[in-house]
Amino acid sequence: MLDKSKIALLKIILSSVLTFFILLNIISCKKDKLNTSASAELKFNNDTILFDTVFTTAGSSTRQLRVKNPYRQKIKISKIYLQTSGSSPYILNVDGSSGKNFTDIEIDAEDSLYIFIQVNVNPLASNSPLIIQDAILFELNGKTQKVYLEAWGQNAYYHKPTNAVYFSNGNYLPYSTVSAVNNATVTWTNDKPHVIYGWLVVDSSQTLIMQPGTKVYFYQNAGLWTYRYGTLKVQGIYGNEVVFDGFRRESGFMDLPGQWDRIWINEGSIENEINYAIIKNAFIGVQAEVINNIYNADPRRLRITNTRIFNMNKWGMYSVGFNIYAGNNIVANCAEYALAIVLGGNYNFIHNTFANYWDRSTRNKESVYISNYSNSTVFPLDTCYFGNSIIQGNYSNELNLDINYSNPSYPPKYWFNYCLIKTTINTSNPNFTNNLINQNPQFNSPSSYDFGLQNNSPCIDAGNNSDAAKFPSDINNKSRFLDIAPDIGAIER
Repeated sequence: MLDKSKIALLKIILSSVLTFFILLNIISCKKDKLNTSASAELKFNNDTILFDTVFTTAGSSTRQLRVKNPYRQKIKISKIYLQTSGSSPYILNVDGSSGKNFTDIEIDAEDSLYIFIQVNVNPLASNSPLIIQDAILFELNGKTQKVYLEAWGQNAYYHKPTNAVYFSNGNYLPYSTVSAVNNATVTWTNDKPHVIYGWLVVDSSQTLIMQPGTKVYFYQNAGLWTYRYGTLKVQGIYGNEVVFDGFRRESGFMDLPGQWDRIWINEGSIENEINYAIIKNAFIGVQAEVINNIYNADPRRLRITNTRIFNMNKWGMYSVGFNIYAGNNIVANCAEYALAIVLGGNYNFIHNTFANYWDRSTRNKESVYISNYSNSTVFPLDTCYFGNSIIQGNYSNELNLDINYSNPSYPPKYWFNYCLIKTTINTSNPNFTNNLINQNPQFNSPSSYDFGLQNNSPCIDAGNNSDAAKFPSDINNKSRFLDIAPDIGAIER
């Protein structure tokens, strides 16, 4: 017979086992019960599914999405469907069934559902959009969640980072070079777009040539970097310009600033050139600078002509002690300066239009800023000439001459000749000759980036022939010598 102590122990064990099964039953019932809370949310392993494979033939590519139920109760997704419905090139596979619309999909407590997404495109079709976008929508307890889908609809050249520069603060700059060969000359053709992720570097002694009609699209924060002694040659022609833009192609991004970083010429060679280009929707359009020593003889030259730069989140053109020859350019609608020159340099701006009508936020910077010093150090402003050019905008003063005259070894040399300038500074001195001050240029439509001149514009026939002879045709390839005198600005009426 069992003594009393053994009976007591058996009762405790039986009670514990009974309690365990009761708890197990409660937990099982809880797990079987649907979570109907309006605050319940699904968890995804990605908020965007990218199909960035280079397609070489018409076909498809497949990606996977994990949908997790993080709760200790099962959930029922009332609807899973593609945003563009039947017109979508995407197909979903949910629980072994293919389609574009699914209802009443249950996920057990703390379990996951895997969705396979397939996209069918013809990357060789000329009318296929560069980016094919859609989204998967999930309706759970009255709440809708979304996972974005992105696929490249055209075949393209992809430039992805293979290296990184690491900084002491933990940040890093991902990059790749245009070629693994040190002295390579690389030519980009216009047969397919070029898509840049991170920074693409034209390294020392390398040359990158872009043929007419080349299209370059940058992923977020990406840029093109021409390093010391490297050479960039953008060789567009009228009607077949080279385009630099963000990679998003849908209508909402056509005129959205800040989608990519900049074209950065870091010292570079003496043969950098940009001709007939369209540079838009970046942080900075073109930055050209000498970094180490402003007085040294390192090459630092850029010729930029017949180029449109607009919709920048900061500056259109930014120069640090560089040598720039610029003609027939339009720089417009930047959050700060259209043109910023710092630490001196050597400049010729002929038949340019700087027109800043930025209206996305308050702007308190002038269209054109020129400076020749930093703290107490004065740098040589060897030449800074503006001829037959327009400096205009919706700010009260569009020209800031931040000039330091204290170093007699580097007297600043700047002047404005036959220009239209909106400014509040004193122009009654030899640095300003034959200019139109605070007159309305009568642009056709600044809001739509049309900076052609109306019939009553004071800029018509107000330029000088000697500067026009350097650019006998305007940015639209129209002759400047069809009437009595050339017009001021980049566009001839």
